[in-house]
Amino acid sequence: MKKLFLLAAFVFGATFYNQAEAQTISDNALGLRFGGGDGVGAEISYQRAVGTNNNRLEFDLGWRDNSDYDAFKLTGLYQWVWNIEGGFNWYAGAGAGLLGVDGQRGDRFDDDGTYLFLAGDIGIEYNFDIPLLISLDFRPEFGFFSDNDVLNEFSPDIALGVRYQF
Repeated sequence: MKKLFLLAAFVFGATFYNQAEAQTISDNALGLRFGGGDGVGAEISYQRAVGTNNNRLEFDLGWRDNSDYDAFKLTGLYQWVWNIEGGFNWYAGAGAGLLGVDGQRGDRFDDDGTYLFLAGDIGIEYNFDIPLLISLDFRPEFGFFSDNDVLNEFSPDIALGVRYQF
């Protein structure tokens, strides 16, 4: 709980940062986010700029379909982006998501259910001169609702993102 409070304080404090010299971000970016600390794996990722202050929304959809279990994960984040120098930016964000899991082998996999989670996000990205954006981020996820008795309260996720900007 202490970590969640510190993350929230950081994100809210960062909103007052002066962005006068910040590089503008692309209106849209679409690509893949390769991570999967929660077992879902790669996610399709879409980013949309909002406002004029280098803020954006990010939506990620991941799914897994194998012989052990089927799963999907939908995440939405609001991100603040700051320029470091040249094409390098760093960002922080907060959001929430939904994870659904369906086991395939009877009682062997007992995590069937739907889970809600809160997520933080902090990362660094490089915006190339061509319409390519590469990022590395850390996304801690905190589960707070489950429709069964199994709940992963904390799931760290480190991922590499590759997106086409338009």
